[in-house]
Amino acid sequence: MDKEDDKYKAHIIVLPYHGQGHMNPMLQFSKRLAAKGIKITVTTTLSNTKAMAAAAAASCSINFESIYDDHAQGGVAGPGGFKGFLERFEATASTNLIHLITKFQDSNNPVKCLIYDANIAWASNVANELAIARASFFTQSCAFVASCYPMHCDLTGVVSPPVPPLPMPGLPELRLPNLPSLGPQVGSYPPIMRYILSQFDNTEKADWVLFNSFLNLEEEVINWMSGLWPVRAIGPTLPSLYLDNRVKDDHDYGFNIFKQETEACFKWLDSKEKGSVVYVSFGSAASLAAEQYAEVGKALVHSCRNFLWAVKPSEEDKLPTNFKSGISWEMGMVVAWCPQLAVLAHEAVGCFVSHCGWNSTLEAISLGVPMVAMPQFLDQMTNAHLVEHVWKVGIKAKTGDGGFSWSEEIRACIEVIMLGERGREIMANVCRWRALAKEAVDEGGSSDVCIHEIIAKLTTF
Repeated sequence: MDKEDDKYKAHIIVLPYHGQGHMNPMLQFSKRLAAKGIKITVTTTLSNTKAMAAAAAASCSINFESIYDDHAQGGVAGPGGFKGFLERFEATASTNLIHLITKFQDSNNPVKCLIYDANIAWASNVANELAIARASFFTQSCAFVASCYPMHCDLTGVVSPPVPPLPMPGLPELRLPNLPSLGPQVGSYPPIMRYILSQFDNTEKADWVLFNSFLNLEEEVINWMSGLWPVRAIGPTLPSLYLDNRVKDDHDYGFNIFKQETEACFKWLDSKEKGSVVYVSFGSAASLAAEQYAEVGKALVHSCRNFLWAVKPSEEDKLPTNFKSGISWEMGMVVAWCPQLAVLAHEAVGCFVSHCGWNSTLEAISLGVPMVAMPQFLDQMTNAHLVEHVWKVGIKAKTGDGGFSWSEEIRACIEVIMLGERGREIMANVCRWRALAKEAVDEGGSSDVCIHEIIAKLTTF
């Protein structure tokens, strides 16, 4: 066995769900644990472990192990679509995860805990079978998870523990994503919603329920959930360079599913004045209608402001005809992908038009960038509500009967952010939250204390 094992306080297996928005928060949390003396083994599909290992090799001492060959057995594009992939992944990965953990148990540093994405609820049973601690990791906001829990109780008939009244009245209704079918409609919830609610399976058995959030940001709902589960807010899980800078060489997430156009982005941004650029991105998963792309494009052109628009390759054909070739380099730039953290941290960026995925929302808050919220589905609706009405760090673009935000509305929101009294108030708010985000992960902050508490407990197992 590795002679280096003796230097570690404990050994943790981390099992993220596939997808960039799930991988990156758990990889960042892994880096922070590793920096505090924990041996980390991250395990997931073969393609993702290879990509993460190659990207992270120079910056962290994390081990990567595959428990599912998605090339050989088929990924989401394989037989049965998304549902088929989930079934194959559970059948194969659950067995391989047991083998992986077992092989470490006779070493100087056996596995003491399994941290798994809440979407992989079956992993709790693996931890139970092997008698190790378990932590469920939610990659959505605490508010969204809390708003879903009563639906889980309704679906499963859970009556204990009793669910107290939610502390967040007036949250918007969820909008379901356009995902492959998971089977026929059963009862009052569509299959995709039933799958999302399965995140709560076994949650009450977890030693810790972890959230990529921080206490000051969602204190009321964190306190509410703490009456149900052993909740610990351990975020924001951004690279340390952008927060406390206490994790050596941690300046990037280390995992991207698209090729970034870094040099071109920063050559262009460096030529722009402070606070003059509108940055637009709808994330790695959201898919917009061509009509919505046309309205966004029109808004950007008519705003007469500099803009940087990240449009992933699978969505580029939805852009208005000749849009890319028709804009001057001086005014705007459309790229396939860019290093979002570094872009948001650039002084030229003054506004972020976003789908309000949880990672993007936390990044904007942590880097002090006001938002124009254009949520598309599920937790994005909740996040956009919080952005405008609770944290007051942005404005949600209104939608019409077709569910689209029209160009005039988008442009008006941008103008409010970039100019005027309300824009100045929003900027002051987001700067305050930025300071609190840094404080949470810094030494002695609320998230840092939670992490040290978890480590201390693991050393007693």
